[in-house]
Amino acid sequence: MKSMYKSDLADAAGVSRTTFWRWLKENNSHLEQFGVKPKSKMLPPRAVKWVCDEYGIDYAEVA
Repeated sequence: MKSMYKSDLADAAGVSRTTFWRWLKENNSHLEQFGVKPKSKMLPPRAVKWVCDEYGIDYAEVA
């Protein structure tokens, strides 16, 4: 897993960036544990893995 932009993860999930950011907004407390601030554009590898697991995004699509 590598660091990724939120917009790239939205594309992998097949949803608009706005929808994806709303999903993440609902889980700000989880993302803060990974050091992600609400306005961060880039997610660290651990946060990317959590997002993929939480929203059912295929790892192969984001790798």
